[in-house]
Amino acid sequence: MTVAAPPPPGLASRLINGLLGIPPLAKFAKHQARQMMIKRAERIGVSWIERSQALRDRNWDVEMAKIKNPDLVYPDYYLRSFHAYERGNLSWEAASEVEVAAYAVHATIWSGEDPHGDAKLRQSYHDLLKPQLSETPRAIVDLGCSVGMSTFALQELFPQAELTGVDLSPYFLAVADYRSQERGAKIRWVHAAAESTGLPENHFDLVSSCLMFHELPQEPSRQILHEARRLLRPGGYLAIMDMNPQADSYVKMPPYILTLLKSTEPYLDRYFSFDMEREIIDAGFERPTIQKSTPRHRTIVAKVKK
Repeated sequence: MTVAAPPPPGLASRLINGLLGIPPLAKFAKHQARQMMIKRAERIGVSWIERSQALRDRNWDVEMAKIKNPDLVYPDYYLRSFHAYERGNLSWEAASEVEVAAYAVHATIWSGEDPHGDAKLRQSYHDLLKPQLSETPRAIVDLGCSVGMSTFALQELFPQAELTGVDLSPYFLAVADYRSQERGAKIRWVHAAAESTGLPENHFDLVSSCLMFHELPQEPSRQILHEARRLLRPGGYLAIMDMNPQADSYVKMPPYILTLLKSTEPYLDRYFSFDMEREIIDAGFERPTIQKSTPRHRTIVAKVKK
């Protein structure tokens, strides 16, 4: 199944962008979005404050010393406010709340508020991915791995595979490393940009990315697709799970909710207008399959072009 490229942002979206360009309004919208998630988390039995505080109270010196690349220069696009955090992904506050935020946000993918929504989201991705692979991958890299939730899910799906997680936030990777120690999981965590990983070419059978591309401008997205092709062996696969721009939940989203969403996602319009199918083909892949995996998400799988 393939889908047409989405149209440019409409009038309502452009008006919202204008409102969010006014700092006091943007700050208010971010605050409201954050409070909405915290309250939802508590309703589904996730103790947002308690769980995030427990992570912030740890001494992270060991993990940071092991993970952080002191020579890494952060791209300008990454130094923006994300998800209502002024420092974006470069803070312990953000890192400590990734897991609880995922549970809260994904609780409403299907009807009601489901505390298992996040697990169902990742399972829906795997259910569409696995049947398309011609053989079980031996080496997998998870681009934009965050605190490792997507990486651990891939490891459960392919327990014999060598797993590598790549992310630009050393704070996220420190939490990922801590969680992997808790699990006794052997995963390599790499502090790097997904568009320039520094990993060996032709090494991986599967490049996976979950919920990363909607947080990127178009040029880095394009570069990441080419980097994925460089990393893959002949016959390897690229797999992407992310927001579906054509989902009714976004197309018909009430302006107030859209304002809250866009206040925390600065590159959303650029993602929605990015022709993912064409860009994947241009990066050296066969025409991808694009399938609806949840009411709000899509799964894209493409094989390296011969």
